[in-house]
Amino acid sequence: MAWLGKTRGTSCETFRDERSPNGFSLLPWLLMGMGAFSNLFQGETPEPWIGGLGLLTFNSLYVYVSFRSFMKETREATSTRVALALLGLVTCALALAYGGNWLLFFPLLGLATGAAVRMPQLRPVGLVVGVLAGGASVFHDGWGGLDIAYATWISTMVTAAILSLSEAVRQLRTAREELARRAVEEERLRFSRDLHDLLGHTLSVIVVKSEAARRLAAGDVAAAQAQLNDIEAVGRQALTEIREAVTGYRQGTLRDELDRAESALRAAGIEPVVRRSGPPLVPQTEALLGWVVREAVTNVVRHSGAARCEIVVADSGGERVRLTVTDDGCGGGQPGAEAGTGLKGLTERLATAGGTLTAGRGPRQGFVVTAELPVEARGLVAERVEVGVVSPVG
Repeated sequence: MAWLGKTRGTSCETFRDERSPNGFSLLPWLLMGMGAFSNLFQGETPEPWIGGLGLLTFNSLYVYVSFRSFMKETREATSTRVALALLGLVTCALALAYGGNWLLFFPLLGLATGAAVRMPQLRPVGLVVGVLAGGASVFHDGWGGLDIAYATWISTMVTAAILSLSEAVRQLRTAREELARRAVEEERLRFSRDLHDLLGHTLSVIVVKSEAARRLAAGDVAAAQAQLNDIEAVGRQALTEIREAVTGYRQGTLRDELDRAESALRAAGIEPVVRRSGPPLVPQTEALLGWVVREAVTNVVRHSGAARCEIVVADSGGERVRLTVTDDGCGGGQPGAEAGTGLKGLTERLATAGGTLTAGRGPRQGFVVTAELPVEARGLVAERVEVGVVSPVG
């Protein structure tokens, strides 16, 4: 039975049903009753008006059950079950009364039963329908009538199997479409986070270095030129990072981010102090901590008004690594709306990787950002990096 078709569609390239099974799929089988219909018109059926009324009742109940069997809510409704039971009674009555071609209504009853009943009720119900078909057939045709019982049982089981498989395929396609939709949403979220973190940090560094170059231009041309060179380098690096973020390949190291943070803090006139200890980290953990350093330092440069910023990366209990960014600014490092979005996005990223991110005012003053993540790499020689005190620019 050509009940299913497939067509390529949607931007996610998912498959959709071109023609799903429905009540019309079972209607052609009513042609099996044409023999009984012919007997009525040829006058071969006793009491033809009773036979005609029974045929009309059977067809009406069959159509009703068929069209209500392709949705779970209507299939399991009491009205459908009652209609199926009445269909069984009408089939038995017609078969026992007339025999012959009227026995073929039992396979049709099997089709309706297979469409309307699912496991685990299908086995006992199918057995009952088969026994009824066998009894009525043996009553009229002897043991040779068991063919009708076999055909009835087979039609019940095969119909139920085909429709159950069709429903499973439809559910799988729906689930795949949902997964594809979620993947698109996650990719959009990843890109928006990367773009925010990249541009927010880069533009802040460019603004700070531009201000430093302007202050130095009148009295120290060489220092101003150095700041302009840094601006060019930062811009080129930002272009590379944006391209990598678009394709999802960006995997910066924590050391690189610490170096960039030091440069940005110096240009803003903030004393940078960086300490790192503990085992080397896997690339994913380094990349996540690098994002935290980038966002936290950007907020320090833009909002804190601090004179000193300390960045500490250390082992936290053997299984986790902790990154702390602390400033002594009177502004408390309170981020604006855009930076707040950045910290929120970082919190979600770290939570996905099994980590945490907290941010708030320090015990005395300033602002503290603390991130913790699983180490995922242990047993190697500890590394310690110190960046000394540097006088503020200008």
